[in-house]
Amino acid sequence: MVDEAPATGSTGRLPPLRKNRDFRLLWSGASASFLSSRVSAVTYPLVVLWHTGSPLATSVVSFAALLPLLLVQLPAGALVDRWDRRRLMIACEAGRFLALGTAAVALATGTVSVPHLAAVAFVESGLAVFYRLAERGAVRNVVHPEQLPSALAANEARGRAAGMIGQPGGILLHSLVRWAPFLFASVAYLVSLCSLLLIKKDFQQERAATTTRLRSEVADGLRWLWRQRFLRAALGIVAGSNVLFQVLSLALILMIKEEGRSPATLSIIVVLSGIGGMLGALSGGWWLRRLTQRTILLGGATCWAVLMTAMALVREPLALGALFAGTSLVGAVFNVAAGVYQVRTTPDEMQGRVAGTANLLGSGTNALGALGGGLLLAAWGTTRSVLLVGGAMALIAALAAISPALRTEEPPTDRKPAEEAPPEDLLAKRDDSDGAAS
Repeated sequence: MVDEAPATGSTGRLPPLRKNRDFRLLWSGASASFLSSRVSAVTYPLVVLWHTGSPLATSVVSFAALLPLLLVQLPAGALVDRWDRRRLMIACEAGRFLALGTAAVALATGTVSVPHLAAVAFVESGLAVFYRLAERGAVRNVVHPEQLPSALAANEARGRAAGMIGQPGGILLHSLVRWAPFLFASVAYLVSLCSLLLIKKDFQQERAATTTRLRSEVADGLRWLWRQRFLRAALGIVAGSNVLFQVLSLALILMIKEEGRSPATLSIIVVLSGIGGMLGALSGGWWLRRLTQRTILLGGATCWAVLMTAMALVREPLALGALFAGTSLVGAVFNVAAGVYQVRTTPDEMQGRVAGTANLLGSGTNALGALGGGLLLAAWGTTRSVLLVGGAMALIAALAAISPALRTEEPPTDRKPAEEAPPEDLLAKRDDSDGAAS
């Protein structure tokens, strides 16, 4: 995890984030939860293919795992804003523990079936949507406001690490014992549940009871988000870049195949990309203290355009890995900056709806990019397609640079470190939030 300030003392400086007991528990439990999701996600297709040998059955289970990302985001966001976040997260982890446990038992006893696995995949993915929306809103309530960038940077690093470890880990566990990945995931969800039970601080501010319909609450969240010009423009950049990155992912596989290289080459590039993402996540707070949100946004889009274009001219695996590492580094910094801005500017009672809308946008454009990428690569080939991707990213960066929303609506920044604030101000702020205590 990341810490920002020295231990508390007579100067009144904030204690390091690593000494915040509640955040440590939340971060550790969510780490186990994210790792479980990665392990199970890679295991579903392996298990179905091993038991049935049917690509169609595999696609059914994979579709069941992805469907909640499109169907559940908006209603989940409204329900997360309506319900108690801590209780909801506990219920999600209990549900996932039981669901994955049934899959492990079915595999161990030889009674597994495609409908059962599809149902488990749907339940796990749906509960994951609720959990992640609630956890995003909970963070701001367990850390001091000055340390929110560091907390979200630690969360971003956690997600990157879970991706790097979870996928190969799931494959390894499956190769040892077929039911081992699901047992591991189930136990990890139990660990996450226990960590939530140990947290003392509330995950939300006081809320008034609501009698409005769910549809009206969803509409309220959408209207609020639409009025936020800077956030709306940033989400537009995210949506456009998500489409392009899906094309790049498909192009990378084709590049390796066309060069006659081993599939193991892909794993090397993926690992290098993951390392870049980790470095970007860990340095996210550092960038936020030195650059404005607008500079990070425009600079990141420009860097992406340069790196994407360079990929069309490179075939050497280490060079490709370095370029993908660069895009992941920029993406991680961008995610931290966008997360800090969204969490800080969104009212606590709307955190779920705003985050859910953003996630739905990302999920939808990922699906669009995967579909359009295949058509583009089939028609144009890898080199021209990747050049087109780089040009499209450059166009997005140019449009962002001239966007009135980004030029005239500069959001708050975190360029002033916590230790530079007057001690009495820090002490006053710390009294308002006991998340930094202990």
